Amino acid sequence: MTIRTDWAVRTARPQDAAALAELAAITFPLACPPGSTAQDQQAFLAAHLSAARFLEHTSAPDRAVLVTATPDDELLGYTMLVAGEPTDEDTAAAVHIRPAVELSKCYVHPDHHGAGVASALLRTSFDHARALGGSGLWLGVNQHNTRAQAFYAREGFAVVGTRHFRVGERVEDDYVLERPL
Repeated sequence: MTIRTDWAVRTARPQDAAALAELAAITFPLACPPGSTAQDQQAFLAAHLSAARFLEHTSAPDRAVLVTATPDDELLGYTMLVAGEPTDEDTAAAVHIRPAVELSKCYVHPDHHGAGVASALLRTSFDHARALGGSGLWLGVNQHNTRAQAFYAREGFAVVGTRHFRVGERVEDDYVLERPL
């Protein structure tokens, strides 16, 4: 394995949609708990992380999709921010900093874990969340995903509540994390 260091964070473009969907297919299952089935993961990917959905996400005014890309446009990671109030009651009750922006997605190809890609993406996401009008950034992370929880704690997030999150036919338990911008 060769870790690339010639990358930069940039805003995703519509032409990145297919590559984003391919990256999501690799990275999303890594964040799922052990009991999550491949069928449920595939259903989630099809519904939320397809090329068509990424095309929508990259042009939506309430969203920002950021990628870490090499000079030849190999995507190593991505984040997606969503401005606006949380849509489920548990999250809305847990999130205290308003206006809020959700860190909906934060994924890095496993070949680049530990190379600073996620931190660079997240710190750039902080700036974009402010530009979307946010005073706070929140996210949901599966309660079994201790690696992600440790990363977010290092980046200043704290657990403020819990919520349920549907992946295919399964309902998963997430922690809701928040940090000021």
